[in-house]
Amino acid sequence: MGEQEFLTQVKLCHGLILKLIGLYAYSLSDRNDLYQEILLNAWKGLGRFRKEAKFSTWLYQVAINTIFTANRKANAISYSDCMEDFIIPVLPQSEQKEDVQRLYAAIRRLAEVDRVVITMHLEGYGNPEIAEVLGINANYIGVKLHRVKNQLQTILRKE
Repeated sequence: MGEQEFLTQVKLCHGLILKLIGLYAYSLSDRNDLYQEILLNAWKGLGRFRKEAKFSTWLYQVAINTIFTANRKANAISYSDCMEDFIIPVLPQSEQKEDVQRLYAAIRRLAEVDRVVITMHLEGYGNPEIAEVLGINANYIGVKLHRVKNQLQTILRKE
C-alpha cells in the first residue's frame, strides 16, 4: 500500500478514530497528540498489514494499542470518574442529542477493554473482528458484550 492509498484509507476511518480517542482522552491537546501518535504508529506498522482483515479493523487495533500504551505512560492521559458533563467532540454540539451524550459518558466509565468492545460493536464490527483486535476468543466477545450492555444499563439507570 502506497502513501496515497494509506491517506485515503485513514480519511475513511477518521471519524472512527476520533470517537475512539474521545473515549480515552479528555483534553484537546491529549486528543491531538493521541491522533498523531496513532497515525505515526499506523504508518510505521503499515508493512505488517496483511490485508487479511479490513484496513479499518487493522487501524482500530493500532489505535487501541496506541491508546493503551499512552495510558500506561505516566501522565500521558488524565482520567476522571466524574465526566458526566463531557461531550465527545465528534459532531458539533448542536447536533448531539442528550441520549448520545449520556451514552458516551456512561461508556467512558467502563474499563478500557469494555470500552473497546462496546465501541466496536456500536460501529458495526462483528464479534470475530472485535476478537481479532483484542486478541481473545470470538465466543468470549458475545459474553463480554452482554456484560458490558448490562453495565451500561445500570450506569444509565442511576443517572
